[in-house]
Amino acid sequence: MNTDLNIKGAIFDLDGTLVNSLEDLADSMNHILLTHHFPNHSVEAYKNFLGKGIMNLVRVSLPETVRDDRTIKNVYDQMVALYREHCTVQTRPYAGITSLIEEMKSRNLKLCILSNKADEFTQKIVRRLLPDCFEIVAGLSTEEEKKPNPKVALDMCKKLRTAPGQMLFIGDSGIDMQTALSAGMVGVGVLWGFREREELVKNGAKIIISYPMDLINHL
Repeated sequence: MNTDLNIKGAIFDLDGTLVNSLEDLADSMNHILLTHHFPNHSVEAYKNFLGKGIMNLVRVSLPETVRDDRTIKNVYDQMVALYREHCTVQTRPYAGITSLIEEMKSRNLKLCILSNKADEFTQKIVRRLLPDCFEIVAGLSTEEEKKPNPKVALDMCKKLRTAPGQMLFIGDSGIDMQTALSAGMVGVGVLWGFREREELVKNGAKIIISYPMDLINHL
């Protein structure tokens, strides 16, 4: 990264970027599917189900023949109730994440989180696993503001009094890279999450990193 970019901060995605939440999400969804006698999915399959919020996770997890609004809403309510109690059972920060955050904070960078996970769960996970690390933490509150809509990311910049072009947007999915592009931020794609390099590059990643501390080489 050129030093003339003058990076002042970063917005992180949560799932697949800061924390590995895959097993807790998969276990909760599979349990609800089982109670309805619907087929379960492998943990690996859930990598492609995530990134667009829990409502979408429920929709794509259900058999296509029962994806009517009533069933989706019913299963969603049950999934949320179960996940509320289990969202930090196996979820942990990825190796190297705490070191990266500490290094970035030591450089006085402003750090935020923007997730498509429901705000309730986003706040709970960050509070328990990564407390006192971020200036602003925001999960999904309304479907209209779901990433790749850049509105919340741009609102964060206003609150931090930082130009979008001085912010990194760090995530593991094409949706994150689309958000970065729409917001005028520098998209950083991570390879330890739920998606592949091809998706990140295709959707506008400017930087690709394989390990958290690799980012320091670009600052």
